[in-house]
Amino acid sequence: MTTHREPRHGDGRSEEHQRGPVVLRGAQIKTDTMDARLLDERGSADWVNADPWRVLRIQSEFIEGFGLLADLPAAVSVFGSARTPIDDPEYALARDIGAALAKAGYAVITGGGPGAMEAANRGAADAGGISVGLGIELPFEQRLNDWVNIGINFRYFFARKTMFVKYAQAFVIMPGGFGTLDEMFEALTLVQTQKVTRFPVILVGTAYWHGLLDWMRATMLPGGKIRAADLDLIHVTDEVDEVVALVRKSAKKGSQQQRTEKEAAEGTEHDLQKGTNS
Repeated sequence: MTTHREPRHGDGRSEEHQRGPVVLRGAQIKTDTMDARLLDERGSADWVNADPWRVLRIQSEFIEGFGLLADLPAAVSVFGSARTPIDDPEYALARDIGAALAKAGYAVITGGGPGAMEAANRGAADAGGISVGLGIELPFEQRLNDWVNIGINFRYFFARKTMFVKYAQAFVIMPGGFGTLDEMFEALTLVQTQKVTRFPVILVGTAYWHGLLDWMRATMLPGGKIRAADLDLIHVTDEVDEVVALVRKSAKKGSQQQRTEKEAAEGTEHDLQKGTNS
């Protein structure tokens, strides 16, 4: 709604226009209205790239993601290089991990691309599990791989990252590049700062990751950039069975903690009610 306030005689106040919560005065007042702009077919199309419109796109991505994934069972996000070839042992390992997680009752979430992501999706789908792909719009063409049975494409990395964390019980990190490292360090930061709890970060491939871990121990830790306890957030393995065992152990610990928290809350409520009644 647009309202107009005429200046009072002699008070020196300028004309004021109000558009919803926005107040415009003086030279900032436009002569047209929002309705007129909306209905003007001759108007510029630049508005579709303006920040307010981007906010609506971002909102729609969160709504679509939450709506699509809300009914997922317990899930695990698996990351890895899009450049892993199909005949690479890492592809076979990621496929085995996807299958093992599906057989253990977990949905498998990946970035939906080729390489290690495709392998994990393929393993989950072949095992009869739920295979989720969360794609991203990139400058070069990349479609969701053929083994995704629930998929969505995002424009914005941060909306996509939220889905990876919100609907997963753990992160499994296969060898990968910058994107894989980005997801790994974001997960570690969220756990370190207690933004998420009961969230194991499992690195698969001791030969691939040992250089990075050695640097953390030899450079970051002595320099005081991390604590020794921070390194305990990282699990490293080459074994499929150990990946599943770590996920299950964390889930079991989380369930026990939730029960303890619930019992403590119920006990506090009971004590409060008892005190009120007395």
